[in-house]
Amino acid sequence: MDTTITLPLKDQWIALHKEQPRVRIRDGAKQLGSTEAGVLAAFAGSRVIRLDGSRLRDLWKRMPELGFVMALTRNESCVHERKGIFEEITLHGPNMGVVVGADIDLRMFFQPWTHGFAVFEDAEAGFKQSFQIFDAQGTAIIKVFLTDQSNQEAYTNIVREFEANIQSTELIPLPAPVPHQHADGGVDATAFRQAWSELKDTHDFFPMLKKFNVSRVHALRIAGDFARKLSNDTVKQLLEHAAATDLEIMVFVGNHGNIQIHTGPVKKILEIPNWINVMDPLFNLHLRLDHIDSVWMVKKPTEDGPVHSVEVFDASGELIVQFFGKRKPGSPELSAWSAFAAGLQ
Repeated sequence: MDTTITLPLKDQWIALHKEQPRVRIRDGAKQLGSTEAGVLAAFAGSRVIRLDGSRLRDLWKRMPELGFVMALTRNESCVHERKGIFEEITLHGPNMGVVVGADIDLRMFFQPWTHGFAVFEDAEAGFKQSFQIFDAQGTAIIKVFLTDQSNQEAYTNIVREFEANIQSTELIPLPAPVPHQHADGGVDATAFRQAWSELKDTHDFFPMLKKFNVSRVHALRIAGDFARKLSNDTVKQLLEHAAATDLEIMVFVGNHGNIQIHTGPVKKILEIPNWINVMDPLFNLHLRLDHIDSVWMVKKPTEDGPVHSVEVFDASGELIVQFFGKRKPGSPELSAWSAFAAGLQ
């Protein structure tokens, strides 16, 4: 007879964190056969407070009250951390929102936002005070961590207002949605390139892909003069060049629920095995080099002139990170970025 006693997930996590104090909750949860959201839910009612999942969109309108914070958005291959304050927040219908400001810059897609948690500082569990949002599969979409300069009273008030009525310690992840099937093999490449040539704004690019039902990487393969493949070492070259020349860039990292953007300089570039990192006071980037399958230079026509981006993909064709020169709508891109982009191989 099997007399093995399985500890509750909460106790399993504390034991694992004690044994591996540097383990990331995302990785530790996998070791325990759970999800990141599942681990947090196990502490609900004590070190973690479940938030009302139906009000997460409204919760985000309250972020400016927190003052100086750190926003974190990631995907499987890249982590984007930006410190600063939330400024202008605009909601577009039930499923989209935009945060614009000198520090925090987000493009939010609310449909997958399912689970929300207020996490309290706890050394034993390795938790940092934060608001954290997850999808139905238990995968993180965005986290906002408090700092020494944040408004603690505002945090407490927001938690109290958005606390869920039931603090369940169980979270059962739903199956991931079936991936969309693109019609790459049947795309009319000539018509596609014609549509590309008629773009007026970078925001028209995704609707164009959707119209032709083409995957992003295949679109680049058939783009003709609008895209060219680069060396996988380009990201390191780009970051080191930007740091050495004070070139201001834009760094986009996202997932299916949020895109986070840094605009400005990068200075301290640190490479360690399999990773390239930006380690600046207000902006950190952590990119897994061994996940890079292809890198492309992409040119999009706009009413303000051509806009060039360096786009990085993994082996499954998922976009990992995008780099642009600093620009605002209505203005051409920086000439220094255009010149650098033209020389990339």
